[in-house]
Amino acid sequence: MADAHLKEKLATATGSISGAASIMGSWQVCHSICLGLIALLGIIGITITGMPLLFLNKIAIPLWSIAVILLGVTSYLYVTKKCISKNLILLNTGLIIAGIPFPKVSSFQPLFWIIGGMAAIFGLTLFIREKLDKKKCRRHHHG
Repeated sequence: MADAHLKEKLATATGSISGAASIMGSWQVCHSICLGLIALLGIIGITITGMPLLFLNKIAIPLWSIAVILLGVTSYLYVTKKCISKNLILLNTGLIIAGIPFPKVSSFQPLFWIIGGMAAIFGLTLFIREKLDKKKCRRHHHG
C-alpha cells in the first residue's frame, strides 16, 4: 500500500514539474514572474534593476519541450496504471498549451492563453473538487 502511495506521489510530482516547465516556456509568463519577483523584493527593501530571470528566455523552448515529454510520461502512467489524477493531467495540458513558446505562432498566443487557461482552470477545479469529496467521504466514514 505504501509503495502504491509513493508511486502516486512520484507521478504527481512529475506532472507538477511538467506544468512548471511549461509555464517557464512562455516569454510573457516569464516576464510576469520577473516583474512579480522584482515587486516582491521591492516590498522587503531589495532593489533590482533589469530582469533577474531573463536567462530563461534562452531556454524557453527546451523547458517547454521537457514539459511536453513529462506530460507524455504522466499520460502514459495514467493510461497504463491509473495512478495519476486525470484532472492534474488536464491542468498540465492547459499550462503547456498556454505556454507555447514558438515565435512563428506568437500571433496566436492570446488564443493559446485562453484555451490553455480554460483547460488549466477546469482541471484545477475538478482536482480540488475531487480532493474535497475524498475528505468529506473520509470524515463521514470516520465520524
